[in-house]
Amino acid sequence: MAYQVERSDAEWREQLSPNEYSVLRQAGTEPPFVGEYTDTETKGVYHCRACDAALFESDTKFHSHCGWPSFFKPMTDTVEYLEDSTLGMKRVEVRCANCGSHLGHVFEGEGYDTPTDQRYCINSLSLKLEEA
Repeated sequence: MAYQVERSDAEWREQLSPNEYSVLRQAGTEPPFVGEYTDTETKGVYHCRACDAALFESDTKFHSHCGWPSFFKPMTDTVEYLEDSTLGMKRVEVRCANCGSHLGHVFEGEGYDTPTDQRYCINSLSLKLEEA
């Protein structure tokens, strides 16, 4: 798939830290409860750390106590979805629609009191917050 922002593997490695590269470009997952944005309540817009595309607004963030930042919806058309059958389960991977970087996964029907009944479980390493 062609993205608006495309870089070679070498360019991504130069731009991102090893941990950021592992998550964003290799679909890794940061350890739970250690991410910069797991519990923050700062107002603003969360952007893709790889390409700076706006992804989530802070008013859609909620405390799910799962160990990663959780949102109940992305900004319009900012993410793409891929079927993920790794780890012996079916999940829906969430990627940045602008550069294809891995953000996390989206889950439905978990019973959270949100307008969408969805939980976008996103790695802090995939995000950077632009404060309002």
